[in-house]
Amino acid sequence: MATVELTKENFDQVVSENDFVLIDFWASWCGPCRQFGPVYEGASERHEDLVFAKVDTEAQQELAAAFEIRSIPTLMIVRENVAIFSQPGALPEAALEDVIKQARALDMDEVRKSVEEANKAQ
Repeated sequence: MATVELTKENFDQVVSENDFVLIDFWASWCGPCRQFGPVYEGASERHEDLVFAKVDTEAQQELAAAFEIRSIPTLMIVRENVAIFSQPGALPEAALEDVIKQARALDMDEVRKSVEEANKAQ
């Protein structure tokens, strides 16, 4: 599957209609982003059952601000409308594959329960 370009107009739809979305926050001027790009694209070809998306932080400044993106590239993973991972930095291929494997293994019922408990505590 080709990488999806996320904008403030399509973000909610893409995330809500897909159970597992990886999001690369990037910018064209960012050297580490250009380095991470081929790694991310390669993973998208290996994991065709997942949605790989990109947010151009220059063109989508409101979206980047909404997620408090302070450093790029930042990889975020959203499963079943819950952000389960967010980390800045260009990951090497092996690390990206490990993150995907761990994200796939999460018990989302447990994650939702933890989120609910955290919200009650606030």
